[in-house]
Amino acid sequence: MTTPGHTRPHLFRRGSWLEHSRTAEILRAETTGGLLLIAGAVIALIWANTSRSDSYESLRDWTIGPHSLHLDLSLGSWAADGLLAIFFFVAGLELKREFVAGDLRDPRRALLPVAAAVGGMIVPAVLFTLINLDGGGLRGWAIPTATDIAFAVAILAVISTHLPSGLRTFLLTLAVVDDLLAIVVIAIFYTSSLHLGWLLLALVPLAAFGVLVQRRVRRPELLLPLAVATWALVHASGIHATVAGVALAFTVPVLRRDGDTDKPGLTEHFEHLLRPISAGIAVPVFAFFAAGVTVGGWHGFTDALSDRVAIGIVVGLVVGKTVGITLATWLLATFTRAELDDELAWVDVVGMAILGGIGFTVSLLIGELAYGPASLRDEHVKVGVLAGSVLAAALASVVLRYRNRVYRRIADAETVDADGDGTPDVFA
Repeated sequence: MTTPGHTRPHLFRRGSWLEHSRTAEILRAETTGGLLLIAGAVIALIWANTSRSDSYESLRDWTIGPHSLHLDLSLGSWAADGLLAIFFFVAGLELKREFVAGDLRDPRRALLPVAAAVGGMIVPAVLFTLINLDGGGLRGWAIPTATDIAFAVAILAVISTHLPSGLRTFLLTLAVVDDLLAIVVIAIFYTSSLHLGWLLLALVPLAAFGVLVQRRVRRPELLLPLAVATWALVHASGIHATVAGVALAFTVPVLRRDGDTDKPGLTEHFEHLLRPISAGIAVPVFAFFAAGVTVGGWHGFTDALSDRVAIGIVVGLVVGKTVGITLATWLLATFTRAELDDELAWVDVVGMAILGGIGFTVSLLIGELAYGPASLRDEHVKVGVLAGSVLAAALASVVLRYRNRVYRRIADAETVDADGDGTPDVFA
């Protein structure tokens, strides 16, 4: 029972109008990127399972780049190491902005997506580990721990559901925190050899980049060479090069300087500039090179899914994510005595948790790091990730479509502006 004059905190509460508008803009970009991602993956799958599959493999494995700088990489590696660094740079910008100037600067609001992300990481990892204790595949424990926001919002667009503002913000923030946890895992657990000298050298262009952006320098001819140098040196150090993307993003200031209010903040500027490249080019191209697995018909598909690694991935994505995110949310509600926001029910939490089981981009990346590109286990990883993500998407579609009438009613209420001031009344 609450005391007089006090109300219980609410989970998935609607944020500010500014955050609502910004989230809607981001998700529109991610929806387009997600549809391109799915298209890239489908093209790769079809190509890799035709009589011309050798041409796909030749393209993926074509090596280009300077050998003297240890950058003679295959196109597939350039996509994973280079293009995904852009993806993680944008994710880092988003995370920093949310916690510095967004609604999540309030620790009470930040607690839910952070707890859900951690729960959605721990449970899939535990289930994968239990399934693979005797199978020799434990190195891939982190594969089913990531959520692919682009794939997830593309599914929302396909099924034409109308998520309320609170759920949309939760999904976006959950995925961003997920990405940060994934990059920490990659840096710590998937660095096979560390060359400290190269890593220390990477701090020089990183620091120079940080000094310039702190001075609000926006000139690409100054910033881009420093970013590329940081990326190349981190790559040479043995740490996965995508870590450089997050490190660079965290140096970018969020707040505007006094007297500079006529320009967007630097994080906002970089996000506006790079999100279309990340969502529309980087992630779809990576999906094209990463998803092309030669299945070998139904027999090959069932053989791949008989591998404990593939089983662990499917169970981790579909069951682990659902249980982990829902359980973490329930525990938070129980210990904080919080209630779900108006008109939302626990079935909505379960639906979002199932949607979190779509773990495409980062899961494929971790699979390559765990077992080696184009290895037999990596092929099984691709089948497991694809099967688990598609199954999670299908189950989430059923649950969310079932609730779409409620979502539509809430979404309609979030557009009513009776006083004509440009801000819907529910955000006043």
